[in-house]
Amino acid sequence: MKPTDSLKRRDLLAYAAFSSTAIAATASGSNEEKTLEQPRRRYKMKKSINLWAFPYPDRMTLRESMELAKRAGFDGIELNYDLESDLSPKASSKDFEKIRRMADDIGIAISGVCSFLFWPYPLTSNDPEERAKGLELAGKMTQAAHDLGTKNLLVVPGAVHMPWREDHAPTPNDICLARAKESVEKLLPQAEKLGVHMNMENIFFNGFLMSPMEMVDFVDYFNSPYVKVHFDTGNIMEYQFPEHWIPILGKRIQNVHLKEYTKKGSDHSLETFRPLLDGTTNWPAVLDAFEQIQYEGYLTFEYFHAYQHFPEALIYQTGDSLDRMLGIKTS
Repeated sequence: MKPTDSLKRRDLLAYAAFSSTAIAATASGSNEEKTLEQPRRRYKMKKSINLWAFPYPDRMTLRESMELAKRAGFDGIELNYDLESDLSPKASSKDFEKIRRMADDIGIAISGVCSFLFWPYPLTSNDPEERAKGLELAGKMTQAAHDLGTKNLLVVPGAVHMPWREDHAPTPNDICLARAKESVEKLLPQAEKLGVHMNMENIFFNGFLMSPMEMVDFVDYFNSPYVKVHFDTGNIMEYQFPEHWIPILGKRIQNVHLKEYTKKGSDHSLETFRPLLDGTTNWPAVLDAFEQIQYEGYLTFEYFHAYQHFPEALIYQTGDSLDRMLGIKTS
């Protein structure tokens, strides 16, 4: 998910001195040579990209963004619901169905619906009006996902703390859990009726559902095939590793954010999320873990801003990186 750009985390101490960094770099180079020598495995997962990577709506329309994604070889594009864009409470079902037909004409699937609105209107807020607004918006997102022809809605079920919101007091863990369960239970009947999966995203920065076991317990509590997991590889990379979570979450994973992260710096802000392959994620291990659980859904690259100049470069670079990761390109 996309917290506001004001997010700043306290700098942590560097994990290694310059000499150990040099040793790590040498080891990394050795691993890279091994990877190049080994035959590439072909994975069945599908390529997707989030709309935040495009200069939409300032310099590119929704149609232009979809067409660019298609030219860059993506199977799908994830759209973002907010208060002022083509996807907002101002749009009607007919408007969303028109977007769906446009995607069909272009030949690209809508892989899911995402939103930053779970931060200003958290489902576990201490403010009852915020909680009520969050439920209202989540219901509208569910309907929008259905009208757009996607079965996937990303849901942030709650937050103990949001470091980027100084106006929001922390919610005690037990109260956060109770409110999150209550909110999802209220939303579930509509999701089941419309055939839309509410996929709970692991965030880490929000202090809620901090381990794969907690996520498993939360999702299984509802005993519904329409409550699943939207697994984000980058959100846990500050202290944990995605390849450890994937086998535990297993078939609960319905959709994926493929987000790159670097552990090399001490700037723990949105800048730690990098263009794909420009980080420290062990992608061979991550992809193997997805294959082991027989995941064949979308891998959606999420990046929070378009390039200032030549924004199409990020889209093509990401498409090429995914081709190589998935074994579509081998040279």
